[in-house]
This record gives sequence, C-alpha cells and structure tokens, in this order.
Amino acid sequence: MKTFQGKRVLVYGMGTSGQSACKLLHEQGACVSFYDDEERFSSFYSCEKNPLTKTYDLVVVSPGIKVNGNEIISHFLLNKTHVISELDLGYMFSHGKVVGITGTNGKTTVTMLVGEILKEAGIENYVCGNVGLPITTIANKTTKRSVIVCEVSNFQLELSRHFSADIATILNLAPDHIDRHGSYDEYVSVKKKIINKKQTLFLNLDDTLVRTLRPSKKNIYFSIRPLKKGVYLKNNAIYYNKTKIMPISEVPLIGEKNLLNVLAAVGIACKLRVKAKVIRSAVAKFTPAKHRLQYLGKCKSGAGVIDDSKATNISSVDMALESLQGQDLILLMGGLNKDCEFDSLFAKHYPLSKLICFGDAGQYLSDCAKRYGYDSEVFESLENACEFAKNNSCEGQIVLLSPGCASFDEFSSYAVRGERFKEFMFEENK
Repeated sequence: MKTFQGKRVLVYGMGTSGQSACKLLHEQGACVSFYDDEERFSSFYSCEKNPLTKTYDLVVVSPGIKVNGNEIISHFLLNKTHVISELDLGYMFSHGKVVGITGTNGKTTVTMLVGEILKEAGIENYVCGNVGLPITTIANKTTKRSVIVCEVSNFQLELSRHFSADIATILNLAPDHIDRHGSYDEYVSVKKKIINKKQTLFLNLDDTLVRTLRPSKKNIYFSIRPLKKGVYLKNNAIYYNKTKIMPISEVPLIGEKNLLNVLAAVGIACKLRVKAKVIRSAVAKFTPAKHRLQYLGKCKSGAGVIDDSKATNISSVDMALESLQGQDLILLMGGLNKDCEFDSLFAKHYPLSKLICFGDAGQYLSDCAKRYGYDSEVFESLENACEFAKNNSCEGQIVLLSPGCASFDEFSSYAVRGERFKEFMFEENK
C-alpha cells in the first residue's frame, strides 16, 4: 500500500502501540477506526463496536492482541484483508538503518546499550519497540542518517510481514509464552521472522538452537570462548575480529549471560563503524534498566535485596542463579505461570538457603521443587512472601526476586511488581 490517503484502516488494540498507530495513520490521511475489547474505550470517538460487519483496506494489530484463536483476526485473514503488525506500520514510514534485537532474554539490555553507544558516538539514533516507545511514534522523525534500534518481541513479530532489519541479532532461545503461541516450536518460528537474506545477522554461538538458525557466511557469531573472527572473549578482554575493544573488568553488568549481551551490542556497534574507544567508554558507563538483577540495598535484617522482576521465564531465573553462584540466596518465585514446566531449573540443584513461592503459581512451583529435594514456603501474595523473607533473613544473605512467571495474577506488569517488591522489602526501613 503506497498511500494511506482515504483508506479505511482498523487498528485492533488501543494500548500504547495502538494509540501511536492511530496517530500515524491520521497523519497519513487514512480514515481510522479502532476496536478494543476493553469497555472503557467504547465511548471514544472512532471506536468500532462491530468490526466484523465492516470492510477495511487494512487492519493493524497491536502487539498485546493474542493471535491464536482470535475470531476477529481470523475473519479478516479469511476475507483476504491485508493484516499487519504495528511494527510493520512503523517500518513502512521509517528511514535509515534498522537494527532489530530479539531473543528470549536480554533484549532490553542490548537495545539500550546499543543506543547508548551510538549516542556516545554522536550517531542519530532512535531506541524503540518493545523497550517502551512504539516504532510508529518515531517513524516520521527518522532520516537517511538515522539508526533505528528496535527491541522486537515475539508479540510484535507474530503478524509482521514487512519489517526488515539491516542488522539483526537473536540473543538466545528458551521456552516462553507457550500460553500465547501454543508450542515452543511455534514460538521459535515467530522469532525466526526477524531473519532476512540481505541482513547482517549476529548469532549467539553458545546457544545450541540459535547457532543453527541460518547457515550463512554472512552470519557473525559472538561467544565467551575465543573465535577466529566475530565477537569473543580472549585474555579477559572483548575482541571484535582481531581488534581489542575493552577489558571485561570494565563491564558493569552481572553474570555470564549479561556478558553475552554486551558482546552482541559490541558487535552491532562495530558493524555500524563505531570506534573501539567510544564503545569502551559507553559500555563502562552503562546503567542497566530497572528490575533486571538490580541491587536495591539492604533490608532491615541486613540481607541484600535484588530485584529481578523482569525474569518472567525459566531461562531468566536460571541466568540469575548462575550469575549469583556463591551467594547465600533466598529466592522468591511465583506469579502467573505461562504454561511452563520448571523441572529443568530445579533439576540443576542450585544451592538455596530458602525457596519462597507465592501467587497463583506458588503451590505448583513448591510441588515441582519438592521433587528435587527443595523445601519451600508458600504464600498467597508477594507482600506476604516479602514479610517472611525480611523476618527470616540475615546479614550476608541475598533476597532475590526472580519470579519465573508473569505478574498478572497480582500486578499489571513486571515493572509494577518490581516497584511493589521494593516497597514491601524496605517499608520498615524508613
């Protein structure tokens, strides 16, 4: 569709991305209406209460809308209506180079880090996508000189047909969002949609599935082991091909998995011709996003407190426990399970002083952990779990919230859960 002038377009889903899509379409002269399941939008101007009775030139679907089994999306697809994602729409109006970053874990860290490196280098860039700012918000601001650094989730890729990154990376793959996609194979299939034949693709050589995704001489691999070329570690330093970028002692992030995230960001920056000294400076100054292995201080018992609320799947918890090996850990897990099985995590027998399970998945997690020799406490809410942790911890221990589950049984997002965790753990310190 070369022009949207006068075209009838339905935007499905009125979250942040849907609202941004509506604004962009209006600016392009489209006749825009929208549909959302939430009753609070029903009185809004341009709300379409019965979209199945209308015809449209285009339907734009927000990432928050589940596709599998969706009657509305199925209806339009069967009737040959052009259905695209909000990611597609933003891409259509974007200019410059596009960097697409996906994977099960680490997407936000890598996206933000690449943005900071480019900022340090004086390169015009826009950080967008799943990191918070929809691509449709920044699309009309971009120029041929721009670099769009886009965190791309599986929800955004699910219906994407046009998005095409010049440089892309798949950081890792592990079971997640099975409740949305129906199977792990389908989840992986969606992630692979970020790959195209013309791009430079950075792949994690240390991830068994990722390294086999696209056999091509154009692939660039990153690894914590020495390589002949690519991005790798050697003699406690990060290298890109034969160029030394920086010592790993200057990397401010915790753990091996985060080190892989840094390698991916370094590779992307090098491909964009950023100088090694600029990359080194930006990485050394980087502050990770909240709720990702974020140290909060000591609670009233003297125990340290770490917020890893963003850990909404098994591999994220695995990364946290691996990163904190050697610490005396009290682990809080729970929330809303996304149809994941946790045997693979508990079978690793990470040493824990206490396991505290909470929320909708609390009893399930406790029962699973028990099969592998763990004793646990179970609480209905995060608040009760935190109260127990404060009263049963001591100096030298770490209380770690790494839930392994979604937040939606109690909270509207992992970020809200993380903020409430901080309040619960420190409210008596004031």
